[in-house]
Amino acid sequence: MYFLGLLSLVLVIVKGQQPGAQQKEEHPSLTYQTCTKSNGCVDVDGFIVMDGNWRWLHQQGTYQPNCFDAGKWNPKECPDVETCGKNCAMDGIAAKQYTDTYGVISAEKTCQLNFETKSGGNGANVGSRVYLMSAEKKYSMFKLINKEFTFDVTVSKLGCGLNGAVYFVEMDEDGGMSKFPSNKAGAQYGTGYCDAQCPSDMKWINGEANLPANVTGENMAGAYGSCCSEMDLWEANKMAAAYTPHPCKGEGRVRCKKATECKGTCDQAGCDFNTYRMGNKSFFGPGSNYTLDSSKPFTIVTQFISSDGTDAGDLSEIKRHYVQNGKVIENALSHIKGVSDFNSLTDSNCASQKTAFGDGNTFKDLGGMKVMGNAMKRGMVLVMSLWDDHAASMLWLDADYPVGGDPTKPGVKRGPCSNDSGKPVDVEKNQADAKVVYANIKFGDIGSTY
Repeated sequence: MYFLGLLSLVLVIVKGQQPGAQQKEEHPSLTYQTCTKSNGCVDVDGFIVMDGNWRWLHQQGTYQPNCFDAGKWNPKECPDVETCGKNCAMDGIAAKQYTDTYGVISAEKTCQLNFETKSGGNGANVGSRVYLMSAEKKYSMFKLINKEFTFDVTVSKLGCGLNGAVYFVEMDEDGGMSKFPSNKAGAQYGTGYCDAQCPSDMKWINGEANLPANVTGENMAGAYGSCCSEMDLWEANKMAAAYTPHPCKGEGRVRCKKATECKGTCDQAGCDFNTYRMGNKSFFGPGSNYTLDSSKPFTIVTQFISSDGTDAGDLSEIKRHYVQNGKVIENALSHIKGVSDFNSLTDSNCASQKTAFGDGNTFKDLGGMKVMGNAMKRGMVLVMSLWDDHAASMLWLDADYPVGGDPTKPGVKRGPCSNDSGKPVDVEKNQADAKVVYANIKFGDIGSTY
């Protein structure tokens, strides 16, 4: 599948996460805009890059053997962290392979992610995760306080159990190269991912193989998790949608021992605003009978309001607007029994919601809006993805959750999907042709992007 170039007679052994020599990385372009109220919007020539977890890992200098195959590390090539770092390389992806192998189609101001892509005899790729870049070796960094972020989305092909997500995480601009000398791949190869779930399925963390690893079901679980603050702008299919801040302890990306250290590092539940869960069941869905028709494209505007109206102030409120068919649509008001209606996220609104739903307020315990805002001040990386859920079948987004919860209890009904929906085996069989389209990304002064 990859072009085999001439190899050096002498291979330099690097004990860590290495780029391969079989295929040069070719980042697809994606233009976005920065905006001010005084001067309007200007284009920025950006790129996208595929996350390192999706990349081919093989013995350094040769096609074979694979270092990671069928969800498992090759025990011969990777019996331990040091040997794996010596033996294995992460290769580049050609522009054509982004489309033909991974189903990622990006050009001008539009990025389309196809859910399932079949490539010859190599099986099917399912889902993807890409990052926005400002240069070949640097992620685009966004400082969101007192700013707004806008993009267009088309979710009409995403049914129950799928999640087309756009979000920010506090990754390192260079993918971790400067902090961890063993990471020789960096942002150019999509390294350094983290989020508030402290994922342990990352093959490499801090430039080291995530060993020892156990395989549970279809997922690899390594010894470590990769944690950082996360701002979910948009997690959705055509049936349900949410936006959610997730603050974490510490600054930037933190590696934790999955068995003992990761728990409590981040607010995994977050403070979500899902209009269906908030009691407004007619706001979002497919068809003209909904206020926001998910069968057609629309624009999402998220505003990060500061306490004093400056970039230096604390994050105090996260507001949401939509635009469809030329009409600005305010976010739906909540309808929660015993709670005053609201349509934005603040510390106060989050506390009221969690009390009404009977949820613990880890959001408050981990610093709430202020801590979330501190991460935004330091800078965050934009992630775009499409995935199905092997852990919880996406029920937390679009159905009754937790499983077995009383559906008459406030907060349990997250969306109209059945609790039998979302199983990956069914989703991957019945929605193989699903896709999501993100377009016209804009970032700038509040009121300047729409």
